[in-house]
Parts: sequence; structure tokens; C-alpha cells
Amino acid sequence: MTSALIAEGLSKRYGRRFALKECTLDIPSGHVVGLVGPNGAGKSTLLQLACGLLRPTSGRIEVLGTRPVSGSARVGFVAQDTPVYANLSVADHLRMGAHLNPSWDAGLAGRRIAQIGLDPAQKAGKLSGGQRAQLALTIAAAKRPRLLLLDEPVAALDPLARRTFLQGLMELAADEDMSIVMSSHLVADLERVCDHLIVLVASRVQVAGDVDDLLATHHRLVGQRRATTDLGAGHALIEQSHTEVQSTLVVRSTAPIVDPSWQVDRLDLEDIVLAYLSGATGSRPDRVLEGQR
Repeated sequence: MTSALIAEGLSKRYGRRFALKECTLDIPSGHVVGLVGPNGAGKSTLLQLACGLLRPTSGRIEVLGTRPVSGSARVGFVAQDTPVYANLSVADHLRMGAHLNPSWDAGLAGRRIAQIGLDPAQKAGKLSGGQRAQLALTIAAAKRPRLLLLDEPVAALDPLARRTFLQGLMELAADEDMSIVMSSHLVADLERVCDHLIVLVASRVQVAGDVDDLLATHHRLVGQRRATTDLGAGHALIEQSHTEVQSTLVVRSTAPIVDPSWQVDRLDLEDIVLAYLSGATGSRPDRVLEGQR
């Protein structure tokens, strides 16, 4: 499998503070990839390094087999605040996109603007948050990039605007030949659109894999309290909690769970993400990540 992005020992430092430190990961191409982690994990810094807006302090990063270059037609980027120019109309944005990008697909841009109901004469400053996000996504997609990077694109949107944005993203993924990496705190949204997941905590990858595989191999075990030093071959302990009489474990299993004393439950994607966040930080985070920014 080819890689959309490879990072090895990647670091970005501002003075004494590391925004990203010794990050190593391999993001496969041809997928819609969810990148999730707590504040300070380095998600935004990683995406800005990947599109050439930042230069690394140390380490190596390759995007589509080459060093990132700002303005590359092969990479589209939508920043967290979905930047658009308030005094320019929707049509002005499309004309500017066509002027700046040799690979610009005017047909794709026009279809998306019509589909989402934007008035080409409307000034961007008068658009709603969801409409601005859709305009930014349209501009990034109409470049016809091979890799589309989205940094918390729906964090500030209401539920209806989020659903509309994500529906448009799924249509792009189905119709266009591009890899997509989207960072988000909204795990339910990632589960809706992503087929590959990366959990990043303090610049370190806690887990990475296809969503179907992660859902199939992670389980919650509930049973009488016991030591967890040896769960047997093929079972990795991710998170544990205990009462005086009961143990509750989250495990990743590559072998069948045959001990009949365990009650075995399947997990959803949010359960899996929270288990890895808890295991990495040593404390159970809040059930809902949506309020984090």
C-alpha cells in the first residue's frame, strides 16, 4: 500500500515549547482518515507541516512521496477557521481559485456551489458558518488535489450544518480520486465518514488502522476482579478499571476470547478512542469530546 503521508521523528519547536515532538506515523493513501487526539497532541501542527505552511525543526516528512511545498496543487488544505475573504463574493472566490490553480476544475466547483445552494453573488462575510465551511471545502476540492487535509472543519458548526458538510465530504470521497485526512474531536462524525483512524496523543500514535478492523478486534471484558498481568497470547490490554469485586478491561484481541468467566461486549469507535486516550494519559477523559476545542 502506498502512503499519503510519512513522518519519522517529526518535530516542530517554538523556542523551548514543542508543538509536535518526535512524531512517527504512516498514513495510507486511498482512504478517508480520521485523526483524533486531545488538545496539544500536535494534530494541527502535523497538518500544517504536511501542506508546507510550516517547516519542521527536525525529523522527516513526506507527502505523496516528496517534501511538502506550500501551494502545491497536489495538496488541498482547509484550516480550522475555514478561512475565506469576507469582502469577496462566492463567484470571486471561484475566479481566484481558477487563477491560482492550473488544475482547477470549474465544473466540480460550479456543481458543488449549486448543490449546496450558495448564491454566487453573495459576499463571503454574509454567509453562515456552515456555508463558509462548504465554500472553503469547494475551493480546496476544485484544485483536484491528490490529498485533502481538513483541520477540525466542523468544530464550530451546528449539527445540521455538520451533517450537510459531512455528506458533501462523503460525496467527494466517492466521486473523486483523492485521499482525505480529517482531524476532529467529534468521534461520531469520524465514524460516519472515515474508514481509517489514527489516535495521536502527545505526538505518539496510540493506534492506527482500518475502522472495520478496529471495531472487530476491540472488546470490553467484564468479570470477577482479578490480576491482569497475563491475558494470554493475542490479547493486548488497553484500559482497565476495578472495583472490589469486578474488573472491567478494554482489550485488543487477535485471538478468540475463550475464557467463559468474561462477559465480552463489542465497542463503538468512541469507546475505542476514549480507551486509548485514557490509557495514554492515565485518566479517563470525559465521555463526550465535542466540547473540546
